[in-house]
Amino acid sequence: MAKKEVVKSFKLMAPGGSATPAPPLGPVLGANGVNPGQFIQQFNAATAKLGGKLVGCIVTVYSDRSFTFEIKSSPASVLIKEAAGIEKGSGVPNKEKVGTITKAQVRKIAQEKLADLNSGSVEAAMRVVEGTARSMGVTVVEG
Repeated sequence: MAKKEVVKSFKLMAPGGSATPAPPLGPVLGANGVNPGQFIQQFNAATAKLGGKLVGCIVTVYSDRSFTFEIKSSPASVLIKEAAGIEKGSGVPNKEKVGTITKAQVRKIAQEKLADLNSGSVEAAMRVVEGTARSMGVTVVEG
């Protein structure tokens, strides 16, 4: 069998377990040479346990139009919004605070994101998550 050559690699965000081939996902997949129906079916099967939570995905397309995908964890901002129970971050985070999360919640988010962050320890990952929270107008409190 001939070695498959990588033609393209791209990133996308989709709701886990409930993605559809409708825009914006279908056109992006089609434009990059991926069969949308086939991708959606495999993606939803792989992310069924996430129940609609937004996840990142890296799709690699090969010369024979086959593809592979790697599922990443949800963005830190999505996890922070979920933990704080807010709809969206602040437009002016230095003046207007929209919610609070505890250090325990930050640690949980950091442990979930550790594989996708360029941090060597959970403490370093926690500092990254805390910085994201600050930039969203979410206060981190002890506890």
